[in-house]
Amino acid sequence: MAQKPTLPKGTRDFTPSEVVKRNYIFEIVKKHFAAFGFQPIETPSFENSETLMGKYGDEGDRLIFKILNSGDYLNKVDDTTYGKRDSNLLTSHISEKALRYDLTVPFARYVVMHQNELDFPFKRYQIQPVWRADRPQKGRFREFFQCDADVVGANSLLQEVELVQLYDAVFTDLGLTGVTIKLNNRKVLAGIAEVIGAKDHLIDFTVALDKLDKIGEEGVKKEMIEKGISQEAIVKAAPLFTMSGSNTDQLFALKELLKESEEGSKGVEELSFIVETLDELGLQSAALKLDVTLARGLNYYTGAIFEVAAPEKVKLGSIGGGGRYDDLTGIFGLKDVSGVGISFGLDRIYLVLEELNLFPKAIDQSLDVLCVNFGEKEALASLKLVGKLRKMGVKADFYPTTAKMQKQMKYANNRNVPYVVLIGEQELANNSFVVKDMAKGEQYTFGLDAPEEFVENL
Repeated sequence: MAQKPTLPKGTRDFTPSEVVKRNYIFEIVKKHFAAFGFQPIETPSFENSETLMGKYGDEGDRLIFKILNSGDYLNKVDDTTYGKRDSNLLTSHISEKALRYDLTVPFARYVVMHQNELDFPFKRYQIQPVWRADRPQKGRFREFFQCDADVVGANSLLQEVELVQLYDAVFTDLGLTGVTIKLNNRKVLAGIAEVIGAKDHLIDFTVALDKLDKIGEEGVKKEMIEKGISQEAIVKAAPLFTMSGSNTDQLFALKELLKESEEGSKGVEELSFIVETLDELGLQSAALKLDVTLARGLNYYTGAIFEVAAPEKVKLGSIGGGGRYDDLTGIFGLKDVSGVGISFGLDRIYLVLEELNLFPKAIDQSLDVLCVNFGEKEALASLKLVGKLRKMGVKADFYPTTAKMQKQMKYANNRNVPYVVLIGEQELANNSFVVKDMAKGEQYTFGLDAPEEFVENL
């Protein structure tokens, strides 16, 4: 007996209903990307390993899927290297490519390679799958789509403002209220590390701080100590763990805390501009909230940091995030090109809309009309009618065999078809067709030569 097939952990098949709902989100996101002036690009699903490695920090590097070289990939590994049983050393000999971890680093590579073809500032959007060797759990998969919007080539903070507005526009269109857009600044984090005496441990400090909502204050302190951050520095950082109040209150507290740090003060100034400008412009359905513990473990952020939290009644992680990365293209040889971008977490947004029952009620309706098959002559007339309906924008189909009426009607019910068309001998003789409204149980007759009357009443 053949073994029952399985799926790799962290991947999924999608039913027709799920694909339709995902496409619904895609289309709304794309609509607003275009409305905000972003242009679409695509990049390969895999990149050269050196393009990706070292861009996401140690934690990110461990989650990158490596692709084995084709052919006898062990043939070029010498016995000494093989005998050391060092996976990192061995990987460089047997794998030269990797699946993309996100869309931002490939985008930076794209900008560098196509810089002479682009008009700066260049606003691009990209909707493609990415892969991470993460531990699968609710809302976290090893294969998932990212929806990114980025601007490169200008350092104006108005771009950060616009990206918050973009988030707000998309979530408003999706009917998703209660979303919180968390905001911080990498310069603020660097300034804090400086004033508490942990400047040399900036990455360790920010990675630990970012876990506050997951492992709690004591857990963060323990991790900081394990990373070599002094007890004295942790005591100085203690106010961060409980900082609260309005955005204005937090900005005032940060300004006082970081007044001796030039970099930290610059970060507070940038945050103030973004907050004050958005207060003036207003948001429709999302709330902007400062979060000084927000760090996101990615090494390439240099300014603003965004993370979008789902409504509180939905127990799920972030549904979006991003930030400014002014030196990202520099790692590929193109200096002084600023950039800022955000990403929508499609899969988690899907789960939120599903849990809150926010998808349109008719979204699963893949057919408007199904023609029943009564026989050869009737089938030909039905096919002609189906052709006319399709040209008028109606989603119409025809049952392919002369199965029992009960079976054909059951098929229509399972497909959630609102109208069933009946063309039998009598209808052929009268050059007409009968429409059964499946919801009301009522029937109506129309002329085969004038289906427009039926379509107008759909």
